[in-house]
Amino acid sequence: MKTKEVALGGKGVTNRIIIGGDNPVTVQTMWKEGITDLASNNDKLERILRELNDLKLMGCDIVRFAVPDVESAQGLCLIAERTPMPLVADIHFDYTLALECLKGNVAAIRINPGNIGSVENTRKVVEACRENGAAIRIGINSGSLPQDLQKQIAAGEITRAQGLCETAVREAAVFEDLKFDQYVVSMKSSDVNETIQCNKFYAEKYNNPLHLGVTEAGPLIGGLVKSSIAFSTLLAQGIGDTIRVSLSSSAENEVIAGVNILKECGKRAGGVTLVSCPRCGRIGFDVHSFVDRWQKKLMAMDKDITVAVMGCVVNGPGEGRHADLGIAGTADKAIIFKKGKIVRTIDAKDADKVFEEELKSL
Repeated sequence: MKTKEVALGGKGVTNRIIIGGDNPVTVQTMWKEGITDLASNNDKLERILRELNDLKLMGCDIVRFAVPDVESAQGLCLIAERTPMPLVADIHFDYTLALECLKGNVAAIRINPGNIGSVENTRKVVEACRENGAAIRIGINSGSLPQDLQKQIAAGEITRAQGLCETAVREAAVFEDLKFDQYVVSMKSSDVNETIQCNKFYAEKYNNPLHLGVTEAGPLIGGLVKSSIAFSTLLAQGIGDTIRVSLSSSAENEVIAGVNILKECGKRAGGVTLVSCPRCGRIGFDVHSFVDRWQKKLMAMDKDITVAVMGCVVNGPGEGRHADLGIAGTADKAIIFKKGKIVRTIDAKDADKVFEEELKSL
């Protein structure tokens, strides 16, 4: 289901991202802390910029920031001046915060016409976005349904998925009336089937790009399960132009999850593919700690390879035969293998150093 293209950009931004059409599905995350003190805290600003760069190297395309007050809006503008990462301002209720963000290089505004007071307020945001080349994201969830739709759902006249879709249609109509088409639609539920159904309903009738997500998906494992099922179902039907795995976990884990879901769904190619064994009583090599140390580094590498981290020399080279580079070991020794063939036997204490050497040679 081909959607229209929407450009996330902003004044002064040269690395615009296009969502929709034939463009790749993008990965988003949301920043996990406040940004009210950046004008006086340069160390924090520099740390945020470094972490944004790390997220970008790992495969993140867009980062959204909560903007609950003027100080946060000003902080977001400071960040946007110094990062190539497209940033989205998450705005609720106060449209003037959107206008403040649009004084900087913010790529998009997340705002719902229904909760910022009036059509005139929406018009002011739309005109500022139009002038600055920024996009808008409509964000609908089960907590933002109009009263009349809530009553219909309670009466069994429509499903919650239909209510989510109808709410998005109503919000989008405001932008259409204002002749503004650079918007992305997001309809999220904490229920997987509702998320799937409302996005299917919308995609059958409209061609706006869709941002996929399961809201309040939960902690790492539960959230991964819900997001994987919802995204894989929709992406297999050609529905979805950008995704965010919402987890009660770090932004890094959201990005890692998103990138891997897209890879497994055939929507993203290239980069390092990491395979590792789950570990068992035969364990001779500390797979878990090695993977924890190397996962981020591997995702940030510009290499189209498969890496295997295996727990023992019994199965390692065999099960990891397809890997371009692999490592396995006993308590005090480790082996390095390539395409199933052992190329080096080393002391386990040298594993990280030798592994890095072999990576550089690929």
